[in-house]
Amino acid sequence: MACILIVIVLAGNFTYAPSMVDNLNWPAEVTRSADLQNIWQQTDSNICLDFHGDPVAARLVIFSDGNHHMALLETAQAFLKLHPETVDIFYATTPPSVLIKSIEHNGVSIGNLKISRNPDVFIAPDSVMGSLLEKKLISTHQAFAISQGNVLLIKKGNPKNIAQITDLLRETVTLFISNPQTEQASYRVYRDTLIGLCEESGIDINLPESKLDAERKDMLFGEKIHHREAPQAIYSNAADVAILYYHLALRYCRIFPNEFDFIPLGGTRESPQPSAGNVCSNYHAGVVNSSENKSMANAFIQFLLSDEGKAIYESHGLRAAI
Repeated sequence: MACILIVIVLAGNFTYAPSMVDNLNWPAEVTRSADLQNIWQQTDSNICLDFHGDPVAARLVIFSDGNHHMALLETAQAFLKLHPETVDIFYATTPPSVLIKSIEHNGVSIGNLKISRNPDVFIAPDSVMGSLLEKKLISTHQAFAISQGNVLLIKKGNPKNIAQITDLLRETVTLFISNPQTEQASYRVYRDTLIGLCEESGIDINLPESKLDAERKDMLFGEKIHHREAPQAIYSNAADVAILYYHLALRYCRIFPNEFDFIPLGGTRESPQPSAGNVCSNYHAGVVNSSENKSMANAFIQFLLSDEGKAIYESHGLRAAI
């Protein structure tokens, strides 16, 4: 959608019209409060949510899949306090394919800006880390956290009266799901959960498969980064419900309590109990072979495995892997 900038002159001062698109107002996600002293952004054209920190000053760089970004933020903040010599931690939280290509092609371009810092630590589901091993980008990796299955994110007040997985098959309900081409890892988790829970409910497997047909009008696929797109789609009424990791839905309800709610798919809101059909993901971390700061990278991974690191991730709705 084209955005028209309207300038109104009032008493010699320039006042800009608000954004032409009704966007969620995301909270700042920075490791250092000083980074908030000079912010320049415009929501409709120039805003960057998933690259955090100072790529020049940082002495530790982390590339991570994005769905646990809230836990990674708090972990980075705590680690920085313990290791002020790190100066800053620059970390990226996009789909893994983007970050792998960044290593292979010496950087990633964000609009007209190119960032060519290579990571010291890579974090991703175990299947992705296996591909990094094959590419010889890492030599080993270790599990540190596990998700607690998936839930249904809905608008506050539940206007479509969605109560269970079978409600997603109603033609009047538009379901958001991550993109099968650009976010293969999360898409597989969500697709397999939909199919698994439908099977557990005794629903013909052909129904959820047809629901995942890109031609269906009651289906909305994300474009590139579903952990931002899913809540925005529901907020703007482009979708009625999204299937999401429990910890992501918990995050949205905490930072946007007047906008969202979620429906557990096993257990309760406070204590999820995912069944076998509700897929859980393992998160692994490894030191990148090209890292020039392997000692700090190893220290960060040990912090992830420490009691403090585990407690941070558990406070955000994940479980410790060990």
